[in-house]
Amino acid sequence: MNEKIQSVLNSLPHKPGIYIMKDGQGTILYVGKAISLYNRVRSYFQESTDLSPKNRSMVAKVEDIEFVVVKNEVEALVLESNYIKEYRPKYNVLMRDDKSYPYIKVSLTEDFPRVYRVRSFHHDGNRYFGPYTNSGAVDATLDLLNKLFAFRTCRYDASTWAPPAQGEPPEGWRQKLLPRPCTQYYIHRCIAPCVAYATREEYDAVIKQVILFLEGKHDEVVKSLQEKMQAAAENLNFEEAARMRDRIQAVERVLEKQRIISTEGQDDQDVIAFASGEDETCVMVFFFRNGKLIGREFFILQGTRDSSPGEVMASFLQQFYESSPHIPPELVVEVEPDDRAVIQSWLREKRKGPVTITAPKRGDKLRLVEMVKQNAREVLEQQRIKWLTDSQKTQLALEELQEALNLAAPPQRIECYDISNTQGTNSVGAMVVFEAGRPKPSEYRRFKIIDVDAGGLSNMQFTEASEEHERHDHSASDGTPTDAQLQHDWALPDLIIIDGGKGQLSAAMEVLQELQIDIPTVGLAKENEEIFIPGSPDPIILPRSSQGLYMVQRIRDEAHRFGITYHRKLRSDRTFKSVLDEIPGIGPKRKQALMKHFGSVRAMGAASVEDLAALDGMTRDAAEKVKEYIGRGE
Repeated sequence: MNEKIQSVLNSLPHKPGIYIMKDGQGTILYVGKAISLYNRVRSYFQESTDLSPKNRSMVAKVEDIEFVVVKNEVEALVLESNYIKEYRPKYNVLMRDDKSYPYIKVSLTEDFPRVYRVRSFHHDGNRYFGPYTNSGAVDATLDLLNKLFAFRTCRYDASTWAPPAQGEPPEGWRQKLLPRPCTQYYIHRCIAPCVAYATREEYDAVIKQVILFLEGKHDEVVKSLQEKMQAAAENLNFEEAARMRDRIQAVERVLEKQRIISTEGQDDQDVIAFASGEDETCVMVFFFRNGKLIGREFFILQGTRDSSPGEVMASFLQQFYESSPHIPPELVVEVEPDDRAVIQSWLREKRKGPVTITAPKRGDKLRLVEMVKQNAREVLEQQRIKWLTDSQKTQLALEELQEALNLAAPPQRIECYDISNTQGTNSVGAMVVFEAGRPKPSEYRRFKIIDVDAGGLSNMQFTEASEEHERHDHSASDGTPTDAQLQHDWALPDLIIIDGGKGQLSAAMEVLQELQIDIPTVGLAKENEEIFIPGSPDPIILPRSSQGLYMVQRIRDEAHRFGITYHRKLRSDRTFKSVLDEIPGIGPKRKQALMKHFGSVRAMGAASVEDLAALDGMTRDAAEKVKEYIGRGE
C-alpha cells in the first residue's frame, strides 16, 4: 500500500458517499457506494478481509482513491449510477452496450405528435417506452401501430396545420397546409392532418390510443375501436367500419398471445430473474401490465464473475431503472438485491409513488420467477451459440490472435485444456477443439486423471492417453507431422490454450518438449484474463473490447463447461458407489430399498439378519450376504 492510499484511508469520514478507485494512469477501476466510507473503503485493505479474486486483482492495481460525501444512501446510489454510466469502470458489473438500447418515443411536445424509434431517453415532456434490446422488434411494433392507428410518420413542421388546442394562435400565425396528402393516406396509414382531413382533436384521439396500446391497456383500445366501428356502421360508412373491424381483430390477436400468461388481479409488475455464465449474466424481464404479459426483454451484464446473486440483481436494478421511463409499483425478483431498502427508496423517488421489491419463496409469484429464469437460461445458451457461429467476428478474432501472439497465420485449429478437481480427487482433464473459430464437439475429449502432482499437467495419466500418444508421438523431432501422423483422424492444432497461469503453462511446455512437439502454446489466467507465452515474464493483455480476447475466453469457458459436467458425474458416481455394489444378488432396487430404510452402510452392519430380511424385496439369503460383505469391509 502506497503512502497516498494510506493518507486517503486515514482521512475517510464516517459518512455516506461514493468512492472511486483509480490505477496509476488515473483510469477509474471501480466505483462503489457506502453507508460509511471509512468502514467500507478500509475493508478492501485489511488482511482479515476475504476478498474475491476479482477484488484482489482490482486492489493490486489501485494507486489512488477519491471519495464524494453525500447526505444519505439514496444520493450515494444515484451518484454511483451516474459515475458507472459515464465511465463504465472495468471492475463494476456493467450492462453491455446500455447506451444503444432503443426506445419508442411519442413526441407529445410536437404539434400532431409522431411515434418513432430513438436511442436515448430524456425527461422532456414526451412519452418514452422501453428500453428494448431488439431494434428489429421495435420496428415491427411501430409498423403494427401505424397499421392500427394511422398516425403521421413524416417530419414536416406541423405547427401551421391547425390552430393551437388551447389559447389564441401566436401573432402572425396563419394556417399553411400541404397541397395534397402523401401515399400514406391512400394506403390508410395516416389520417392526413396535413391537408385538414383530420382535426387536431381527431388526431390526438389516435395518439391517445397509441399510448394506451404501448401501456398494455389493450382492452381500452378495443373498446374505443368498437365504438368507432359501431358509429361508422350507423352512418352507413361500411368501408370505415370494415377498417375498424380489421384493427380490432389485429389487437385481439395480440391479446390472445398475452392471455397465455397472466397474473392474478390487474396489477403492473416486472418479474426479473437471471442466468449466469462464466463472466456474463443474462437478465430476463417480463413486463406485466393490468395483469397481462405485454412483453419481455433480456439484458447482458458483463463482469459478473465472483459477484453474488444479490450484487448482480442490485447492479441490474440500478442500471435498468435509471434509464427506464416506467417503473411499476411492484418488482418481483429472483433474489433480494443487496441494499434492497436503499434501491426501493430510490425507485419510490423516481416513480413518485410506492414501489415494492418482492423475492417470493412460494406460490404463483415464485412460479412466474422460475418461468422467467428458464427463459433467461435459454437466451444465454442462444447467445453463446450465436457468438460461436458468428463468422465475421470469428475471423476478426483469429486475426487479432495471430497478431497478438505473433503467429504465422490465423490459428484455424485451437485446442484448449482444462482441469477440474475437488481437493485432489476426481481430477478431470477436458479438451475442446475449435476449427475456424467454431466448436467441433465430435473431437472433444475428457480424461480421468489418475495422478496429478502439485505442478498440474506434468504427471497427467489419462484413460484416453493411448489416443493422445498415438496422435502426438508420431510427430517428427522438429514438430512436423509424419506419415503416421497424417493418417490419424486428428490434426495437430495451430494453437494450444492452457487454462491457467505461468505454472500450468510451464508444466504443459515440459510435456510438449518431452514429446518433441513444437506447437504455439499459451496460458490464460482467469483472474486477470492475462495471456502468458513461454519465455516471457510479462503477460499479453488484450483490450476488453478485443474479439480475440472474447474468443479465447469463450474457448476456455467451453472447456470448463465440458470438463465440469464430467467431473460432476464422476463425483456423483463416487458418492453413490458403496460396498453394496460388490454384493451378489443386491441390485439397484434392493440397494435403494436398503439405503432408504437404514440410511447408511454402517446402520446396515448394526442391523440383524432378521431386520434386513424383513425389508420388501429382500430374502434371508440376501440379508446374510449383506452382513457378510459389510463385515469384511469393517
